[in-house]
Amino acid sequence: MRRVYLDHSATTPLDRGVFEEMKPYFSKKFGNASSLHSFGREASEAVEEAREKVANVLKCKPSEVFFTSGGTEADNWAVKGTAFANWKKGRHIITSSIEHHAILYTCEYLEKNGFEVTYLPVDRYGLVKPADVEDAIRKDTILISIMHANNEIGTIEPIGEIGKIARENEIYFHSDGVQSFCKIPTDVNKLNVDMFSISAHKFYGPKGVGALFIRSGTKIEPLLHGGGHEKGMRSGTENTPGIVGLGAASELGLKRMEKDAEKMISLRDRLIKDVLKINGSWLNGHPVKRLPNNAHFCFSLIEGESLILYLDEKGIAASTGSACSSKSLEPSHVLLRIGLRHEEAHGSLRLTLGRENRKDEIDYVIKVIPKEVERLRAISPFKTKKQLSSFKSTEED
Repeated sequence: MRRVYLDHSATTPLDRGVFEEMKPYFSKKFGNASSLHSFGREASEAVEEAREKVANVLKCKPSEVFFTSGGTEADNWAVKGTAFANWKKGRHIITSSIEHHAILYTCEYLEKNGFEVTYLPVDRYGLVKPADVEDAIRKDTILISIMHANNEIGTIEPIGEIGKIARENEIYFHSDGVQSFCKIPTDVNKLNVDMFSISAHKFYGPKGVGALFIRSGTKIEPLLHGGGHEKGMRSGTENTPGIVGLGAASELGLKRMEKDAEKMISLRDRLIKDVLKINGSWLNGHPVKRLPNNAHFCFSLIEGESLILYLDEKGIAASTGSACSSKSLEPSHVLLRIGLRHEEAHGSLRLTLGRENRKDEIDYVIKVIPKEVERLRAISPFKTKKQLSSFKSTEED
């Protein structure tokens, strides 16, 4: 059976070249990076080299890059660490209503512990309005956290403008860059951010490692205490193989960014054009201000979870905005916030491309999706006979 992987926003395959750079640090160069002997120094040098590679993508100083276990830890650290360090100044935080749960659940935790959070609305494309950020600022606002690009619908937020507002009001600004890093430029100075989260497995690096950019002078508390690693900011023995992989993937990502984006945009736009020929379908997210690899659709009268399973039978790996693993079966909070009804949000499909995808694979997907949508509509619990007849005749045309 043919297999096509279109779920790169969930995770990416480890690049073979990246794996080769990591391999020696699992066995031959196994030293603890904090040890003073030659084995330790060897590991420490590799960690610092990786730090420089990440900093090169972010256009920051290596000393401003701190390694973590991934994007979730980086997000938690940015929000909680800033809140705990600045609570005497104020207890108000601003974020958006479509953030990743690593931000939303962290904010909910802080609300239970004496902080106040403003959750900004978004427009139908998922864009946060800078004016809404400015209007939400209070005298006791200590942090603004708005993601760089949405993990579901791919919309790229006006981070540079929001960061400028934060800076003018002397408020710390964090952005979750897990989906954008190595896909689009992430110059932290142009973005005007004080903190920026990344995760290696989203750009062909290993799972279980990430980083948080913390601008020099930012007042933030560590989450983990212990041996004082990462200059006392993040205790725990360094994951040297993972960090080496993160650095290698960053270097490769920067080198390939423009070429990869050009290829993925071409395939993405072809995918969008042909899938939208299906009657009762639409694109979610901004039509232009979106990640180069993201195509997010909704189809009337079907269940997205079922579509995912049907596509999987055909060898196509995709995902849906619906929380299929949730006991409550609630649809994606992102899709609800951009104005979709529950039944509309449940009919979603996210296709996210990678650098290895080919035109023939996209042609195959374009051929399969309409048939599977029609197959589901024929048994849809949402349909009326009139609606089904309308879709069928249009598709046959």
